[in-house]
Amino acid sequence: MANSNITLWRGQERSSWIRLRTLILLRWVAIIGQITAITVAQQTYHVELDVMLCYLAIGVSILGNLTAILIFPRNKRLSEFENFLMVLFDLLQLTVLLYLTGGLNNPFALLLVGPVTISANVMSTRSTLIVGVVAIVLTTLLAEFHVPLRTDVGMDLEIPDILLFGNWAAIVIAIVFLGAYSHRVSSEVQSMSEALAATHMALAREQKLTDLGGVVAAAAHELGTPLATIKLTSSELIEELDDRPELKEDAALIREQANRCRDILRDMGRAGKDDLHLRQAPLSTVVNEAAEPHIHRGKTVHFTEGPADDGDVQQPSILRKPEIIHGLRNLIQNAVDFARANVWVEAEWSSDQIIVSIMDDGRGYPSQMIGRIGDPFMRRRRAETDQRARPEYEGMGLGLFIAKTLLERSGAELDFANGSDPYQTLSEYPERRGAIVKVTWPRNLVDAQQGDTPVPSGANQRIQV
Repeated sequence: MANSNITLWRGQERSSWIRLRTLILLRWVAIIGQITAITVAQQTYHVELDVMLCYLAIGVSILGNLTAILIFPRNKRLSEFENFLMVLFDLLQLTVLLYLTGGLNNPFALLLVGPVTISANVMSTRSTLIVGVVAIVLTTLLAEFHVPLRTDVGMDLEIPDILLFGNWAAIVIAIVFLGAYSHRVSSEVQSMSEALAATHMALAREQKLTDLGGVVAAAAHELGTPLATIKLTSSELIEELDDRPELKEDAALIREQANRCRDILRDMGRAGKDDLHLRQAPLSTVVNEAAEPHIHRGKTVHFTEGPADDGDVQQPSILRKPEIIHGLRNLIQNAVDFARANVWVEAEWSSDQIIVSIMDDGRGYPSQMIGRIGDPFMRRRRAETDQRARPEYEGMGLGLFIAKTLLERSGAELDFANGSDPYQTLSEYPERRGAIVKVTWPRNLVDAQQGDTPVPSGANQRIQV
């Protein structure tokens, strides 16, 4: 998987995804609403307002919008700091307008929640906290300091103190709750989006390797005949050039290099698309291929396979899907990373199921996290603990999510447990006290002979020259 690309994504702040044009459009909507509210209050309900100061406050917002339109390009995307300043400016402008129109006696005081919600959705936790604190402070000041609302007959429009306190409490609670809720939901959506992108990248990488193998195998197949001709011709030349030793040596060299090309193409072609072994393979072969990158990392990986009580003696051949190989590989990597010394990979089959179990002798999963395994970015490890458990590892907490997503895409069901848990029944061996993952497929989904997309039987093609 392209870790560098994922790291780049993680380094990008969400605020940099927001175009300046979007915030300018939202500000125009707010400006129109403010002008409409002031006009209706003055003309329809005869509320006395300091119209010049109110329009001055609105004019500052209009001037800011026009300046942004003239200075910056239409596709300008805001940085974290620029977005912070934009939201803070809108909050202060709204506060000034509310100060001139009754403070918390004005029902539009609820709009103070808006900038905080925007900040929570597009900015970091630090910026959101600052905007939220500023909003609460300004709300508190507006409760005490504001220009009273009066009608044209001199009547003050003020609500009772208990309702004023209720308005203050409601706005403060809304700022805290909606800000925290919006930030949490936005973070969850972002994490899931990045995790799914990483999953697609992993699957795309596996598919590209498969396609590359197909190209190599096709090349090996096509070059087989010319190489055979070169070898045959050079052999005949060797027999006919006994009286010319210098040319005989050249013909022998040609035959030797043709043999070398044959061996190279044969090795490369074994992983090709035209090789039936790529599309289907015995269950144990697929499991061993998935584990291959991690069997020489200082831990002992034990492989066992066999039929269940109602399974055939003959080992099934399964479809060699990239989802299965990459998913199992991630699970085995996780087991090797956290095992003390041993990892066990067991494959078994019955008449209707194919099961792969991966166990280790490590610490196992935290008991309180068993139900959340597979959530993206679930793991929040301390750096020191992580370095001891997985030296030189720089991860995102995506391994189990990717494995679970890919394997479920292939039709599998995953069960997670700890060998040290006396109530679990996934393992009967006390030495396997670490994490346990049981992957179960309905046999008709992955069996090469029973699946919906059967693969023609036949021996693997070899290059004969």
